[in-house]
Amino acid sequence: MGLIPVFPSLTFPNHYSIVTGLYPAHHGIINNHFLDPKTGEFFHMASHEPKWWLGEPLWETVVNHGLKAATYFWPGSEVQKGSWDCPEKLCMKYNAFVAFEDRVDTVLSYFDLPSSEIPVFMTLYFEDPDHQGHHVGPDDPEITEAVARIDRMIGRLIDGLEKRGIFEDVTIIMVGDHGMVGTCDKKLIFLDDLAPWIEIPAEWVWSYSPLLAIHPPPGLAASDVVAKMNEGLESGKVENGKCLKVYLKEELPSRLHYAASDRIPPIIGLIEESFKVEQKRSKRKECGGSHGYDNAIFSMRSIFIGHGPQFGRGKKVPSFENVEIYNLVTSILSIHGAPNNGSSAFPVSILLPRQ
Repeated sequence: MGLIPVFPSLTFPNHYSIVTGLYPAHHGIINNHFLDPKTGEFFHMASHEPKWWLGEPLWETVVNHGLKAATYFWPGSEVQKGSWDCPEKLCMKYNAFVAFEDRVDTVLSYFDLPSSEIPVFMTLYFEDPDHQGHHVGPDDPEITEAVARIDRMIGRLIDGLEKRGIFEDVTIIMVGDHGMVGTCDKKLIFLDDLAPWIEIPAEWVWSYSPLLAIHPPPGLAASDVVAKMNEGLESGKVENGKCLKVYLKEELPSRLHYAASDRIPPIIGLIEESFKVEQKRSKRKECGGSHGYDNAIFSMRSIFIGHGPQFGRGKKVPSFENVEIYNLVTSILSIHGAPNNGSSAFPVSILLPRQ
């Protein structure tokens, strides 16, 4: 079980897939950081220009229907695009230092507005336990405490709704963007070890782990680079070589939906769970956690919990991809959504019939 992230199972691509119903190749956020080969410009987590963020996120869809939306620290929500202008007091600019309690209390305060002013759609974001997971891995007691803290925040939200007498009338959808797996130094693959077959200079590499992305220079056939790299990796002479498989992006498994964008570099390497790719050997020691691997790996899955008038109590549903959530929300709100990669039949399979 578990909610299936899109590939790559990284934070920004998945947050934006959840709110657009699009795979990263279609919504444009193909990694947490990347270079646009057409313009030479670099995308990072504070890039708020609309040109990066394609598709139509839920807050824009809601506003298009003359309704109000509020966002609290959701990637992409600060981008002023289409009918969404990131209104003051309803669109919070990201600040990791804002206490979780304050975030919850702000969302609760929206329910105290005059009925015509209450947003029909709200987002709420917490960094934990992802923040701790990168430092200590997924199995450390620190993670247990982080999860318990989020549990207390959800309890604070529910208490606030109950005090207002509206808990049973509000739909809450709780999701994670990805899972987490432990990583340690013994599980490393070094590109310099491929030198007998082909040299891969650092300037070709746009991302090392857990998604290897390579952009060879013009005039060098990407297919030749892939062939030589795989020859070395499969030779048995490269440490952990069998744990990396390199593809032309158009030859990646189609289930990954990771080819139809010029922003995706021509060569993509799929790394086995827990392994990391680095350029060269060093004495640096590290043990922590990571995500971004093939979304078919179970440890990359996350949670989906729905509560509200249209969710059956105690019902369990089979695992599904997070691109289905956009249509689920528009169905609950009875509004017409933008074209997306989700299934129009999905909401019918998970929601109760309308009374």
